[in-house]
Amino acid sequence: MTHEIISHPTLETGLHIHRRSGPLIRNIIFALIAVAVVCVAAWIVLGSGQIRWNVVADYMVSDVVLKGVRTTLVLTVVSFVGSLVLGTLLAAMRISRNPVLEVIASVYIWFFRGTPLLVQIVFWFNLGLFLPKIEIAGHAIATNSLINPTTAALLGLFLNVSAFMCEIIRGGLISVDPGQTEAALSIGMTPGHALMKIVLPQAVRVIIPTAGNLAIDLLKSTSLVYVIGTREILGTTQSIAAQTFYVIEMLMVASIWYLILVSIASLGQAWLEKRLARSASTKRRTVTAEK
Repeated sequence: MTHEIISHPTLETGLHIHRRSGPLIRNIIFALIAVAVVCVAAWIVLGSGQIRWNVVADYMVSDVVLKGVRTTLVLTVVSFVGSLVLGTLLAAMRISRNPVLEVIASVYIWFFRGTPLLVQIVFWFNLGLFLPKIEIAGHAIATNSLINPTTAALLGLFLNVSAFMCEIIRGGLISVDPGQTEAALSIGMTPGHALMKIVLPQAVRVIIPTAGNLAIDLLKSTSLVYVIGTREILGTTQSIAAQTFYVIEMLMVASIWYLILVSIASLGQAWLEKRLARSASTKRRTVTAEK
């Protein structure tokens, strides 16, 4: 004797709705908790009465702070662009079949990823202590005349970020099917030409998200260079705080500016990722239509 289990449509619909509404309810609860935490934090900060918000507003757009913002942007852009160039070169060395090049790139990455960024910045600033002069084209130049706070900051940031950029680019390169490189070489392309024309354009879609995160981290890491006297955002606001005793107000100015710059960078990263995704989707549809 067999027993048939007859499902009830209403019961199935109810279970389906329950399964779908469960995550939604949890998300709503988490969102409400997050909003409550933000409101409490805002009430504590805004309602304390200890922060002079008129001072914060005045210094947000003061010439000296805006100059610090420009310095932060210059440090970020120059270091990031330089790291793209050096990182690409190091990545090519890492995946090359030349063991000497691979070892050189590996040692570079090991050193600059293994030592703290702050230590590297301070090292470059004090380079003149053990290398008083630098020989350039037969002329001896005092190291301290070349290595000022801004130069030391750029060297520290650029060389450090290049090590991380190398690994990001290498990950993007090895994500491309090796058969495409072999096909390019078989039609007479040089390895360098195949890398630039075939591999890199495809690897960019993998590289962009992580490289964007690295750029944002670099933007915030520029705050470390204030220890060697570079007047970026934090260095400028701390100098003002030392003269005016507006310590918390200047920290608020610095924090707000970092939030503004990071938000703009995040929007740019999201736009670029969507643009690349649309471009890839269009190419796939074109190839499918041709077939």
